[in-house]
Amino acid sequence: MDSSSISVFVIAGTRLLRETLSRILGKKTDLEVVGAEPLSPQLIPRIASSAAHILLMDYAAGESSREFIRQIRGRLPELKIVMIGMEEEEELFLDCVRAGVIGYVLKEASAVDVTNAVRSAARGEAVCPPKLCLALFRELSRPRTDFPILQVGMRFGLTRREKQLVPFIARGMTNKEIASQLNLSEQTVKNHIHRMMRKAGAEDRLSIVNHCLTPGEH
Repeated sequence: MDSSSISVFVIAGTRLLRETLSRILGKKTDLEVVGAEPLSPQLIPRIASSAAHILLMDYAAGESSREFIRQIRGRLPELKIVMIGMEEEEELFLDCVRAGVIGYVLKEASAVDVTNAVRSAARGEAVCPPKLCLALFRELSRPRTDFPILQVGMRFGLTRREKQLVPFIARGMTNKEIASQLNLSEQTVKNHIHRMMRKAGAEDRLSIVNHCLTPGEH
């Protein structure tokens, strides 16, 4: 491999997508694909040994993808990570940024968009759609003086959206009422609350509030 080329490791859920991305990148003289695999925790040592500069991955595994990013960032802090195939959904984007993603490409991106994102990430430049950049600025400008939901999130590993649900649950609101307030589907709220119960070790939705509002170790 040319020492001046950018080495890319591809992670995608389907063989077709892995082959497509590898073919697109392989046609570029400045890019070199050094691996293409489905997501697996066992991949981290292989990515490390590949000396990849960029990890290009899709979001097929959902929450597992974010956990994988956190793990590999802990092991390989210099590795630049670009997510591909994403929805234009603010909370999902912010969660990926918090996990350690430097590039975020929507699912309708062209081959040119993907290669440019890889090159930009290799130069240390962040990549995201303009509308989602605005969401990032809003997040950074948010006041941090509210009820200690921030500490709750740090303690239990809650996402921003999950922390946002705590006050609504505390007021005894139903999933349907919460969904209406946050412009989400009722099923999405139900899924969030189920994950919150698991993370906080709560037996029911009201126990989530008790766990979050009660100081001390959990």
